[in-house]
Amino acid sequence: PLQYGIVLDAGSSHTAMFVYKWPADKENDTGVVSEHSMCDVDGPGISSYSSNPPAAGTSLEHCLNQALRDVPKEKHMGTPLYLGATAGMRLLNIADSQASDAVLGAVMATLKSYPFDFRGAKILSGEEEGVFGWVTANYLLENFIKRGWLGEWIQPQKKTLGAMDFGGASTQITFETRDIIENPRNEVMLKLYGQAYKVYTHSFLCYGRDQVLKRLLSKLLQAENYQATVHHPCWPTGYQKSLALSSVYNSPCTERERPSLALNTTITLVGTGNGTLCTQYVSQLFNFTTCSFSHCSFDGVFQPKVSGNFIVSPNMEQGAGLAGGASGHRQSLAPAGLTSLFFPSMHPTQLLQKAPKLEKRLPDYCAVSKFVYLLTTKGYNFNNHSFPNIAFQKKVGETSIGWALGYMLNLTNMIPAEKPSSHKSMLYNYWVILILLFVVTTLTSLVTAGCLLRHS
Repeated sequence: PLQYGIVLDAGSSHTAMFVYKWPADKENDTGVVSEHSMCDVDGPGISSYSSNPPAAGTSLEHCLNQALRDVPKEKHMGTPLYLGATAGMRLLNIADSQASDAVLGAVMATLKSYPFDFRGAKILSGEEEGVFGWVTANYLLENFIKRGWLGEWIQPQKKTLGAMDFGGASTQITFETRDIIENPRNEVMLKLYGQAYKVYTHSFLCYGRDQVLKRLLSKLLQAENYQATVHHPCWPTGYQKSLALSSVYNSPCTERERPSLALNTTITLVGTGNGTLCTQYVSQLFNFTTCSFSHCSFDGVFQPKVSGNFIVSPNMEQGAGLAGGASGHRQSLAPAGLTSLFFPSMHPTQLLQKAPKLEKRLPDYCAVSKFVYLLTTKGYNFNNHSFPNIAFQKKVGETSIGWALGYMLNLTNMIPAEKPSSHKSMLYNYWVILILLFVVTTLTSLVTAGCLLRHS
């Protein structure tokens, strides 16, 4: 028999639902939780429904109805259901806390109407998002603990992996370190399975893909004084698009640069495919000069030296993987490979031939690749020695990597602080198999010895 748990990951650009399963007779400190199924919610993230909160709840119904089918009916009442909202709702809460409360209230009303054990919906802090993502990756990769061949629990004595995530509105970096963490707000002490971990984590709001592109547009519009036609050096030559100022300045990330012009003013942007100029504008999104600590990443944020291997969300692969000429595993920082596949001077038709399934995102590939390159090298200070330690991975086995599983493991207390008792985990079946093997081996030895004596 299995037990189930459901987590809704309400991100800035979309919501995903994960259904997890584990053995029903599992002790509090044993067993492995894995992904049973998942569902992508149609439409944008729940923060997009600020003007129509009830629609945020309605948008989840399709996936929740799937959960009704995926989880056996007799298990519905005992299945915990959680919703965690991330950077999109953090931004909405900054811009309009009443709208944020209304959206969260509408979502909760929908979740309560289903026969699951609803245990709350909340907006996660960036640090929680980073740490739970780190826990998920290392839990799935058995870096905390794993079962031995006799069923006993073993602490593998290997280093944990760092975790990086690149979402729509924020980006996080989290890793274990032995260095002094000079800013207490970046330090998290964890005790898992009897082992203590000192973890550095930081979340950069407004540094997710969608917000980066808005901020970049704002810089370009400012530079050309909001003329009717503005040149975009990161877009492919010949690509153009008209947009209203409201689509750029509808976020707290760009609010300070908001012009005095009416927000319904329409401006046409034309791609010029100038890679050097694109890099200059993208670099303006970071502040690499201000630092009151011994080491900083950017914007005056303390960060110790990165160490060990890192696992990165596939969203970041677009920048470091495709732009680097590789496809999702170990990468190189060779400058010649930075934009080898998606060079901005390419015509949109040429780009479409290279990646026909990515038509909507192709115009921004150059900007995003340069941003990720600067983020990882000048920001997080990866170099030619440490950059090959980065691996892009979406799943471990059949389970997705992300903060959702770590969040549920924490709230259901499925990772104990103390080391599990090894004798509790010795499975009966293993002993039966061992006894049978012993009997078979003994009988084989006796028969062999008898044959040898008879032959002699």
